[in-house]
Amino acid sequence: MSNEKIWLSSPHMGGKEQEFINEAFEQNWIAPLGPNVSGFEQDIKDYIFPEGENSAEVVALSSGTAALHLALIQLGVKAGDEVLCQSMTFAASANPIVYLGATPVFIDSEEDTLNICPIELERAIQDRIAKGKKPKGIIAVHLYGTPYKIDEINKVASAYGIPVIEDSAEALGSSYKGKKCGSFGEFSILSFNGNKIITTSGGGALVTKNQQAKEKTIFLATQARDAAPHYQHSEIGYNYRLSNVSAGIGRGQMLVLDERVAARRAMHEFYVDLFSEINGVEVHSVPDNDYFSNHWLSVVKVDKKQTGGINRENLRLFLEENNIESRPLWKPMHMQPIFKDSPFYGKGVAEALFENGLCLPSGSNLSDEDRARISRAVKECFKK
Repeated sequence: MSNEKIWLSSPHMGGKEQEFINEAFEQNWIAPLGPNVSGFEQDIKDYIFPEGENSAEVVALSSGTAALHLALIQLGVKAGDEVLCQSMTFAASANPIVYLGATPVFIDSEEDTLNICPIELERAIQDRIAKGKKPKGIIAVHLYGTPYKIDEINKVASAYGIPVIEDSAEALGSSYKGKKCGSFGEFSILSFNGNKIITTSGGGALVTKNQQAKEKTIFLATQARDAAPHYQHSEIGYNYRLSNVSAGIGRGQMLVLDERVAARRAMHEFYVDLFSEINGVEVHSVPDNDYFSNHWLSVVKVDKKQTGGINRENLRLFLEENNIESRPLWKPMHMQPIFKDSPFYGKGVAEALFENGLCLPSGSNLSDEDRARISRAVKECFKK
């Protein structure tokens, strides 16, 4: 019986990626532009907007963080401004705010989706406005592939005229009321990091509302070079474009995206079944049929009062002893040392999720043998 490491979420190639890469080499398109970049952008657009909404455009970039940075710039965020941000998320959701000299204002989660709470969001907006600081934007995250409460968040945002940046880094393939995640924000961002549902080994994309915004994004992402025969720059730019080789990997990955989503959702159902007879462990699922999650990572919440004293950390360490990777939920941003002085609005939901929540192996390439090992380890842990 194998005891190889079972990873939380490892890359999973589909088989066609090499063909696109070889084509890039054959054509000598080893640069941050080329047919794979254009093709990858079109593939993403066709996937998120299957009915051909021509007003939306996609720009392939070096990372999801780069996409967030460029979105904030185009919202006019500058030093001294404030941006509202979901607290329970990866640091990359918040860091670009600080790149611009602005202040992140963190918002608690709600229990249904684990995402940004619309009640706390509105309370924060009202308080910041009362303090003379109307926020310049809202960063809302589809955590672990589960859509945030889109109708409620957009209603609050619209009421106060604050644009939403939709962080879909973890949610490619998820949808809400039949519309794909990545289509709901003033800007939307995607990530193709190595652990995401599809990968370009690194990389991301910005989804914009129109061609003008796409052109501005490309301009900023290619060092803001003015239209001149020499190198001339009237704005600060960035080296944020995705390479044609990496985009070739992405094109191959897009061919199997729906298969990857199905496999991740099957892992979620595996955990629902596994924990169905273990008291005190809840597998996080969507609130209702309006929400379709890719279940990029499957999440459980452990209540030690009902498990006989076994907590999240006991489970994590036991899995680690069995060479199975798991990970606590994101440590909320307002609890991070670097953001300790940033404003926070909430009632402790994110803290409790961090204390009791665990992400379990969810990769689309997990085998029946892997699932059997996970099952044995979990059952043995809770027998103790």
